[in-house]
Amino acid sequence: MLVGVLHIELHIPHATGLKARRQVVQSIKTGLRNKFNVSVAEVDHQDLWQRAALAFACAGNDRATVDATLQRVFSIIDARTDCEVTAHRFEFR
Repeated sequence: MLVGVLHIELHIPHATGLKARRQVVQSIKTGLRNKFNVSVAEVDHQDLWQRAALAFACAGNDRATVDATLQRVFSIIDARTDCEVTAHRFEFR
């Protein structure tokens, strides 16, 4: 079994408070969890208005499947207009 993790740092430029930030983050987490059946957690910057750090985890039998799933997750987040990806990295264990 292989586990892949995608770490993403986000900038949310239009968030004027924690409530607006939370709406964007919750939308990302819920939508991608339901669509791809991945685990997701907010891992840093919980108290900052315009920053968020998320980690997505996916387990599978081969690297190609896990990598493809995490690449699709990244592509969807990168295409969003309500936030900008400032950094990302993939890890496989």
